[in-house]
Amino acid sequence: MRLTPRSERAIAWTLGCYAAAVVAFLMLSGLLVLSVGGSPQAAFSALLTGALGGKAAIGNTLAKATPLLLTGLAAAIAFRARIWSIGQEGQMVFGAITGYGAVLWLGLSGPAGIVVALVAGMMGGAALGLVSGVLDVRFKINVIISTVLLNYCVGYLLSWLLQPGVWGDVGQTVSYQQSAALADSLYLPLLPGLAKVHLGAVLALVLTVVVGVTLGRTRLGFEIRGFGLNPRAMVARGVDAGRLVLVVMAASGALAGLAGIGHVLGETHRLRPDALAGFGYTGIVVALIGRSSAPGTLAAALFFGGLAAGGLTMRVVADIPSSLVTAMQGIALIAFLLAEIASGYRLVLPVREEGTPA
Repeated sequence: MRLTPRSERAIAWTLGCYAAAVVAFLMLSGLLVLSVGGSPQAAFSALLTGALGGKAAIGNTLAKATPLLLTGLAAAIAFRARIWSIGQEGQMVFGAITGYGAVLWLGLSGPAGIVVALVAGMMGGAALGLVSGVLDVRFKINVIISTVLLNYCVGYLLSWLLQPGVWGDVGQTVSYQQSAALADSLYLPLLPGLAKVHLGAVLALVLTVVVGVTLGRTRLGFEIRGFGLNPRAMVARGVDAGRLVLVVMAASGALAGLAGIGHVLGETHRLRPDALAGFGYTGIVVALIGRSSAPGTLAAALFFGGLAAGGLTMRVVADIPSSLVTAMQGIALIAFLLAEIASGYRLVLPVREEGTPA
């Protein structure tokens, strides 16, 4: 019995692999719950209730999934070109900084202020992405290294900006930094009937379609996919590799920057490091589980949004530590990545030749 690579993936086998991943996720998560003295049935019931148990729960899931969807799309675009950008965390924070700073400096409010903030946030994220792109194209500095280092730089920049006398809110402490709140007219409108779901969720869904169409049905998408499969062949075909890297990094950064300023305008209404932390890195996981495709990223973002939304209910109702949700996310990543690998292989059973004893 051996595994051999598949020339083409079979739908039934792929679905079976992912179904096995779901079963493995549930079993291993259940063992984690048992290890802390909890009831898996009660924990999963509370998790499901918190994620999908009514309009409020569904709204909370969608709100949690929105920034993950945008940072996941940002990572997916880069990964399809095999550009291993890890900068979504910093680009998201920098987008929040530039969007917040734009309306602060220009003194804008109302719909005009919202549009300016969103555009400035996307431009900030794109600019930070371009920095890594230029470092790669011009100076051959690895994108992984530059994006990770820029994440730290942006984090320190935000910490400095939130000092008293700069953007820091009056009465804050060193351990809890935040800016002054934005005017009510700069809040993203909430969607009727779904608590906490703002206009940014609709924008994220529209961009999911745009990214999917761009990657699958345009010349740019063909170049991105081809560059990811065989960069030398695409260069021989006449594709400008440097230009493509810059375009991909700018687009990726713009989506991550939009996630940052969208979260500020729709959720926190002020700059807070703790409220922005983690979305970029989780977006990388979302893109990996979603196979760097727009529909897959959407599904993975909703899954992780449900985990985040149901985690609080699980902690309160089933008395399960909230840190267990992070561990469950790690289990999901490993399980789905193994399913992705397994779906590319076939299981070949040994064939007994005639006359060979059994």
